[in-house]
Amino acid sequence: MTPTPTDPLRTSFAALRAEGLRARDAAARLGLSEGALVAAHAVPSLTAPAHDGAALAAVPLGDDWIGLLQQLEQVGPVMALTRNEHVVHEKIGVYRQASAQGQVGLVLGKEIDLRLFFSRWHAGFHVTESGPRGVQHSLQFFDRHGQAVHKVHARSDTDLAALTALVARHARPSAATAFSAAPETTGADRPDTEIDALGLGEAWAAMRDTHEFFALLKRFGAGRLQAMRLMEGIHTRRADAATTARLLHGASEQGVPIMVFVGNPGCIQIHTGPVQRIEPMGPWLNVLDRDFNLHLRSDAIHETWLVSKPTDDGVVTSIEVFDRHGDVMAMFFGARKPGQSELPAWRHLASEVCTSARSHREAA
Repeated sequence: MTPTPTDPLRTSFAALRAEGLRARDAAARLGLSEGALVAAHAVPSLTAPAHDGAALAAVPLGDDWIGLLQQLEQVGPVMALTRNEHVVHEKIGVYRQASAQGQVGLVLGKEIDLRLFFSRWHAGFHVTESGPRGVQHSLQFFDRHGQAVHKVHARSDTDLAALTALVARHARPSAATAFSAAPETTGADRPDTEIDALGLGEAWAAMRDTHEFFALLKRFGAGRLQAMRLMEGIHTRRADAATTARLLHGASEQGVPIMVFVGNPGCIQIHTGPVQRIEPMGPWLNVLDRDFNLHLRSDAIHETWLVSKPTDDGVVTSIEVFDRHGDVMAMFFGARKPGQSELPAWRHLASEVCTSARSHREAA
């Protein structure tokens, strides 16, 4: 879709935003991906006026993704946002130690910790939107289907002059912004009978690093959730949907620092540290801390697993949460660095909240 200067799409979007809809939900209401909706507001430069006086304007960016992210350190504190269908992960901090090897990138700052898969990045924009809080600035990156892979939001203490200079260096008004109509669908797992479960279990037991797990699944042709089920009672234990809430409340009450992984095919974002303010709001389970927010739809949780992986540093325990499609919603670990053993307090907490789940089922 190539909108004309008087395209009613922008008017409709503005009206939905005025009703309080988030951009992603407004796009869905209009039958578009979020990326396509942002592209419909493209302008050639930072100084160009928005179409028809629209509240939103988007400057297309070039695809030097890692160069842009490396220069983000110059703008100071921002809010990094990564989400999937059911979970939103927000971290406030400075982008530091950004690097890439081929199509895989890293940001390893104390606050902002990312794993980036640039083969999934298709288009980026500098977005400005006028509203009750004034003009809001963000960098928004989308895959080829128009699904957001990562966003960077300016804050009151962001250096907007540095951000403007960064955008000017990376602006590409003629950048391609066409998107495919439909997102990719997750392929069905092979039948369990076709998986060498014995070999999978032996290879699992021989792991020396948690990063080997993805390659292990690929080697045996098993889906992640399928592997959880095949290894139940050996390396995994099933838990109930309320486990995540018990985990977050327990971590807050006991002061146990944790790692919270949330991602999509283009980006994984990680929080490491304590969680304090846990606030359920309807179906949403929220962490509302000063520098970390998490918003997780508890009614989308389909399966939850307690997982043990052997490493050179000892057993690493995680709690992994899946939706009904078998996609990972979020993963929780105890706070640790490579070369360190897992915190006993984390291992106890993880076992405790999953034991509680089992006790609840047995009581029922």
